[in-house]
Amino acid sequence: MNSPAADVVRLLTVKGQTLAVAESLTGGLVAAEITTVPGASQAFRGSVTAYATELKHELLGVDATLLAERGAVDPQVAGQMATGVRKALGADWGLATTGVAGPDPQDGKPVGTVFVAVDGPFGPDSGSASGGKVEALRLNGSRAEIRMESVRSVLALLLTELAGEHTGNERAQDTEQNGGF
Repeated sequence: MNSPAADVVRLLTVKGQTLAVAESLTGGLVAAEITTVPGASQAFRGSVTAYATELKHELLGVDATLLAERGAVDPQVAGQMATGVRKALGADWGLATTGVAGPDPQDGKPVGTVFVAVDGPFGPDSGSASGGKVEALRLNGSRAEIRMESVRSVLALLLTELAGEHTGNERAQDTEQNGGF
C-alpha cells in the first residue's frame, strides 16, 4: 500500500503538475514527508515554513489586517497561505497548515485547533467559491500527534482534490489498483 505522500507525488507526476507547501504548526513535516518519496523532485517545487505570524504576511501575502484581527490560527489565513505559496513558488497546487499544537493555547484558540488548506486549478464544478478549500480540524493528543495528524490531513485533502480531477483512463487505472473502489 502506498503512503499518502507517494500517492500525491504519483498523481501530480501523471498530471504534469507541481506542488508548493506553506507550513506553520507542522514546521516542515509536510515537505519532509513529500520528499521521502523517490522522484518527488518531478512534482515538488518547495516549501515555506512561516512559523512567525509576520512571515505569513511578508512571505505568503496573507492579509495583515486579517492576521491582526483574528491571529494566525484561522481558516481564512490557511486559505491565503495556500494561495500565497502557490503563487510565490510558481506551483499548480498549494497546501497550507496552521494551528495550535500545544502545549498552550494561541490567539484564544485551544490546543488541537488546526486548519489545513489546498489551492489549485479547480474546475468550475469543484464547489469552491474562492478557488481554495479549507478544512477545520479539532485534534486530540500530544504535540507530536497533533502535528503528524495535521500532515496526514492536509495530504488527504490534496488527494481528494487530485482524485476528483481524474478523467477517463486515469480513473479506471486507479480503480483497478485500489480494488474497484
